[in-house]
Amino acid sequence: MAQRHAGVTEAKYRNDSVGSMPRGSDVAAARMRTLAVGFPAQLRAGFDLGRDLASGVPRSSGSAIVAGMGGSAIAADLVRSVSDPETELALDTVRGPNLPAHVGSRTIVLLASYSGNTWETLSAYDDAGRRGASRIAIASGGELSRRAEHDHVPLLVVPEGIPPRSALGYMLGGLLGLLDAFFPESNERRIARTAEHLERRQTEFASATGPPARLARRTGARLPYVYASSEVSSVARRWATQIEENAKRLAHADMLPELLHNAIIAWDAVSRAHAPRASVILLDPIGAAGAASAGAQYLDRLLHRRGILVDRVRFPDEDRLVAIAEAVSFGDHFSLFLAHGAQVDPMEVRAIDRMKRTLRTPG
Repeated sequence: MAQRHAGVTEAKYRNDSVGSMPRGSDVAAARMRTLAVGFPAQLRAGFDLGRDLASGVPRSSGSAIVAGMGGSAIAADLVRSVSDPETELALDTVRGPNLPAHVGSRTIVLLASYSGNTWETLSAYDDAGRRGASRIAIASGGELSRRAEHDHVPLLVVPEGIPPRSALGYMLGGLLGLLDAFFPESNERRIARTAEHLERRQTEFASATGPPARLARRTGARLPYVYASSEVSSVARRWATQIEENAKRLAHADMLPELLHNAIIAWDAVSRAHAPRASVILLDPIGAAGAASAGAQYLDRLLHRRGILVDRVRFPDEDRLVAIAEAVSFGDHFSLFLAHGAQVDPMEVRAIDRMKRTLRTPG
């Protein structure tokens, strides 16, 4: 059975990058910041491992599904933001135990579960096997790894002991490596350029005076609404889920131009009393044009008239992968600075642990 392991590669963390931390959470916060800074190295390592296993991906297939939950699924959404405009591969994400009816012997099913014990992904694994689909597993261990080894299913092993949301680089790079043959040319050099670009930004992103920290101070205790164009809406979703898990506060994500056909009505009706409680963050690729850009400009003007705090966070768009990776990295650091400002432990996820103990595994 083909199997590849990723080594733990974490960038060095400087304790003075975020200033003083609340006692009891400073070690956890430092650990999360280290993992955020290590995102570029994870991306490189994951891609190399995925490329090494790519021979197990049938190139004759035109459709692929990534089955996963939470941090294991968002990587597939990010990959799709690149693969949809650049390849003929029909890629979809399944967040649940049930695969679509069309899945069969000509479908590639990639099962992604960081822990390897996510019951929804295990159910999808068995379902894909019954249907004769080509399976590939991505996990740090657990039951998914055990089943893949038993069934001789290719397995990409990522380092254990990391919060699933902080292993995104391994997952994203791994999926891009596994699906590399579907792109017009290999992404090997592209991944290297992306990682080099991100590495140059990490000192700034992790600094208490950098853009993510300044945005966190401006946002304060407001409810953040994160908006992006439909082509990169997965980035807005990543920002929202990172804010929810790391900063322990609600966040909302939506896409342009879709929200101009529904949410804009609510924004236009915002009361003076509610306006100071919300903030809107527009993720805005530099040089973007077309309906989404025009819609963002219109929304920006409307929100300002209603007294809503608006921030436009801009990223390069010469290469969509670079833009997506930079926006993700910025958002990860932003969520950690929100956690720091609220004096909460960004690593703690007891609510999820309680849910798992209560619900157990169906059946």
